Amino acid sequence: MESHEVLKEAFDSPNASPKEIASEIGVSLSLVYKWAQPPEGQGSGSRNPLDRVDELVRLTHHFGIVEWLCQRAGGYFVKNPKGCPTKGYAVVPATHKIVQQFAGLLDAVSRAAQDNQISREESEEIRLVWDKLKSFCEGFVRCCEEGDFATIQKELDVRK
Repeated sequence: MESHEVLKEAFDSPNASPKEIASEIGVSLSLVYKWAQPPEGQGSGSRNPLDRVDELVRLTHHFGIVEWLCQRAGGYFVKNPKGCPTKGYAVVPATHKIVQQFAGLLDAVSRAAQDNQISREESEEIRLVWDKLKSFCEGFVRCCEEGDFATIQKELDVRK
């Protein structure tokens, strides 16, 4: 889906009035409507905030921007692994790796909870392990869908 289509859909929802949005963020109503139209070459649209954020991430290579947006929206960002170019895979080793990732999370939680309280540093470690697990699980599921576990092994080798 193109960015202008996402914005058009958002503006069509009962929760978002283009007039209120324009007023709240200090831009003209016509600009808000242009954001929901195809870019200049295909229509009369204007570069919208989604395209600008996308370009900012592309130029900085800093996914913290996307992670921040996801957190603000009440979620989290999980980067998808690169496409699985090969079809040779080993299911059992990949399955063992995912179990090890879960064990790592359980270990971090149990170590932190031993004294019946969890410090800020311990919660940060749990968050870090949890976020890595979520990312790993997404990669695992993607490779299951594509039938390639060699990509998971490459990702694990890079993270060591």
